[in-house]
Amino acid sequence: MSTNFMPDPVRVRVAATSANLGPGFDAVGLALGLYDDISAEVTSGGVTVRIAGEGAGDLPGDERHLVVSAMRAAFDECGGQPAGLAVECVNRIPQARGLGSSSAAIVAGVLLARALVMDGERRLDDAAVLRLAARLEGHPDNVAPCLLGGFTIAWTESEGAKAVSLPVAAGVRPTVFVPTGRGLTATARAALPATVPHLDAASNAGRAALLVHALSVAPELLLPATADRLHQDYRAETMPATAALVAALRAADVPAVLSGAGPSVLALREPPADLAAGPDWQVWSLPVEVRGARVGRGRLGHAERDPVAAGRKS
Repeated sequence: MSTNFMPDPVRVRVAATSANLGPGFDAVGLALGLYDDISAEVTSGGVTVRIAGEGAGDLPGDERHLVVSAMRAAFDECGGQPAGLAVECVNRIPQARGLGSSSAAIVAGVLLARALVMDGERRLDDAAVLRLAARLEGHPDNVAPCLLGGFTIAWTESEGAKAVSLPVAAGVRPTVFVPTGRGLTATARAALPATVPHLDAASNAGRAALLVHALSVAPELLLPATADRLHQDYRAETMPATAALVAALRAADVPAVLSGAGPSVLALREPPADLAAGPDWQVWSLPVEVRGARVGRGRLGHAERDPVAAGRKS
């Protein structure tokens, strides 16, 4: 099966995400209004990656870049590789902070590759995009909201990942606390035990079910709905400042959780004005992103090239 490539560049906007949301470990995620903009085009040879914003100077500018790796995997699914690639990334999602930067890069790469193949949507439909992105990431809880937008529930069957997106109640007002220090998902996962008590698992099952109701129609129930006994306490020793902030917010009746594997913290309503996180934290009020990843034609525009242009921060 031969593969024909688009002669013109394509671009994609992908959102930050927060996964788990307390009891929804590896299953629940929320898309947030903070975006990376990425463009790509087929060239006659070689791979170049230009990076502005988050990760500039740190992330690789060649085949090793995660966007390129995801593109290569998607091109394989579509039947062939182009001679070369030129990629431009304008990153605003913080790296290694529990806000889905790697999932955003993977989703962007898969969608860019599909858009560069002339009949890409026939060769790699939306369900296959989710399956591939989840396989590359290792779990679907961040890639699902990045792709679909809104509040998502993801699960895995024998053929791969699946997900649904649900509406979010108007009373859900995300605030993200982002520390200066980075965290590693592998380190956070290593802190988890191989087994958990049956009572803890049963508690989380009930809270996760309540979380769906609270996020969709009853945000006044978000505090009890975000209680967790499966992962946050086990991870607390690896990120004490994060654990302390979550505890302080919850003591103030704010439904706060570890964002993904941390070390960022997500609050699902505005915190009280007198609660200060301290100088090592940035505090951002972000809307829920409801549209999901967006693909367009052409290179990035002037506003898209501005590393601080997308997403509302306060």
